[in-house]
Amino acid sequence: MRPTAMAHRLLHLGMLRCASLLVPSRQRAEWWREWKGELWHVQRACAPKGAATREGERKVAAFCLGAFQDALCMRRTGRQSELPFAEMGGTARQCTMLIAALLAASYAGSLLLPGVKAERSLWPRKVNPNLVLIEQTGSNGSRPTISLRQLRSWEGRRQKYFDGFAFYRVAQESVDAETPSSEPHDNARWEVARASANLFRLLGLPVEFAAQGAKPDDGQPAVILSERIWRKQFGADANVAGLRVRLGSRIARVAGVASDATLSLPGSVDAWLLDPNAENGPGGSGYVIGHLTAAGKMEMWASCVHITASAPDDAEYDLTGISLGDRMPTQQSLYWFAMFLAMLCLPAITSVSLGECSLNMQRISWLKRLNRWSFFGLKIAMLLPIIYFLSLDMAYGCTAIGCEQSVYIQLVSTFAMCLFGMRWVMKDHRQRCPVCLRRVAHPAQVGQASKTFLGWNGTEMMCMGGHTLLHVPSLPTSWFSTQRWMYLDPSWSFLFAGPGSGIENDAVAGVL
Repeated sequence: MRPTAMAHRLLHLGMLRCASLLVPSRQRAEWWREWKGELWHVQRACAPKGAATREGERKVAAFCLGAFQDALCMRRTGRQSELPFAEMGGTARQCTMLIAALLAASYAGSLLLPGVKAERSLWPRKVNPNLVLIEQTGSNGSRPTISLRQLRSWEGRRQKYFDGFAFYRVAQESVDAETPSSEPHDNARWEVARASANLFRLLGLPVEFAAQGAKPDDGQPAVILSERIWRKQFGADANVAGLRVRLGSRIARVAGVASDATLSLPGSVDAWLLDPNAENGPGGSGYVIGHLTAAGKMEMWASCVHITASAPDDAEYDLTGISLGDRMPTQQSLYWFAMFLAMLCLPAITSVSLGECSLNMQRISWLKRLNRWSFFGLKIAMLLPIIYFLSLDMAYGCTAIGCEQSVYIQLVSTFAMCLFGMRWVMKDHRQRCPVCLRRVAHPAQVGQASKTFLGWNGTEMMCMGGHTLLHVPSLPTSWFSTQRWMYLDPSWSFLFAGPGSGIENDAVAGVL
């Protein structure tokens, strides 16, 4: 061998030896023998009969430089195989664990965020179903129509249809409220409803946060804040009870908070001032709520909500029921409405077909089919509460946002998360191996777009468990419109066996 050829050979072997240092130690000896043997073949092909040329030496050097890329690839592969839970990549177990972690995080947010905690505590309660709002014919609750004289007359006489009344009237008043940090909020005007002391008792609604900071009765009237004012002025503080508020010329003590969605009463009320002497104030019309007796309920049912009240002047009044006993909470109503809209829009962004057309399809046991569809249902069952809790976190996590804006945020976020969440669930289901539920990977383009009608053109993905190949057409045609699964026989298993599994030699021997 010429000295120049010997120097080139030593240089090439040195490059391979340097590249072998990057290979994991347990695979280094096998890697070295493989590349050393390939180098001999490359040298014979590029320099036949020892006639080395500059072009041939360049190709051999390029071959040796490629060994570094292969060594780095093996090093990365070795590190990935040593990572904990690396064998779970793409499996149904990994997917379930990730969804469960997201569900736990969203639920924890609903428990820890002050705004969400407050909103959940203010979920609408069931109002006494035997209540009606008494108003004159044709008013439709747009303005107060019952005078104090009429109310006192009803209370002074034995009524056939009612056994209790509550009265309130709404007026705008200047407010000077102290916050939990003892800083006053002045220059504000609220819509204050001066109500009889039995209003909330007649409605059958508890007052939230009343027990956390209640103080002994000091002769001051109690004021119940609306949810909107509680969030805006007091930052959704749960310890709001006991603070003092100056309403006009009177000082009242905060007794609690009432949910805006619960009280479907006329008048945009910011606070309810429970004054035992509310009916003894200056004259003026207000709203009257009556509690029906058994005879009143029968008459109201028989006459389709309209009955005649026993009044001194025998006037006729419309009785409009305000029962909320059969209504769902507002948050849940928005949730299901947004979910319904998302389901209607889902076919516009993805294919809702879950059917499959398989080539050389083998019969899959009923247990594997049951596992596959059970996993599909499990993902949907876990996705629904995730969307619900995340929408609450986004809508009510910031207490500075008003109730009206929070409602829209919850509606839009629920719709978007449901739409794209269901799209992911269906796409993930179509790319799960029917045998092992492992997600197929390593997509490869097969065929040419110009020969779509003469041959197959699309994406091919494989199950890393060695069970199936998934063929997805890039352009649906009449003969290949949907994805197809091709099931691999056991002779392919040695290609997907992990290191040290001990089946490589047996499988190769069986094939040979």
